[in-house]
Amino acid sequence: MLELNFTPFPELETERLFLRRVNNNDIKEVLLMRSNPETMKYIPRPLLTNDEEALAHIALLDSGIEKNESINWAITFKGENKLLGIIGFYRTKFEDFRSEIGYMLLSENHGKGIASEAVERALDYGFNEMNLHSVEAIIDPRNSASERVLQKNGFVKEGHLKEDTYFNGEFLDSVIYSKIKKADL
Repeated sequence: MLELNFTPFPELETERLFLRRVNNNDIKEVLLMRSNPETMKYIPRPLLTNDEEALAHIALLDSGIEKNESINWAITFKGENKLLGIIGFYRTKFEDFRSEIGYMLLSENHGKGIASEAVERALDYGFNEMNLHSVEAIIDPRNSASERVLQKNGFVKEGHLKEDTYFNGEFLDSVIYSKIKKADL
């Protein structure tokens, strides 16, 4: 069975990015990101409406890390502290050595290759440090930008689930992408 330990918290780097722990100083950006209907269009979760809800979301991310069940990073540019977005592994299936990756960016950071760069680094950590065998991503089939990020990072489409999620009075489809660890990683 997979065992995780996020102590000490792993900070990650790429050519342009620094991935650090999300903290309460990120409240403004977390609220901006998760209260924006455009940013949240393909994420079936209620919009945040105030600072308290943003702090509760940050506390939820912390709780997963403290319990060694999930991990999330604030995506920042190297040398800057401002949160550009969040990336992490959610819903880990410990018995299957599999976890779900998720990511989102503040809208002004879309289309700059930030998500792809962060996903590439998170995958490296997931496969080589967390010892995952496979990583899945579940997206709304209308989210072509996220689909491109996944395909660029070697994910393949596993399936299209019809109306499997009920949110805001409607049934939504989900598409599952996955990537399996290769022996040469």
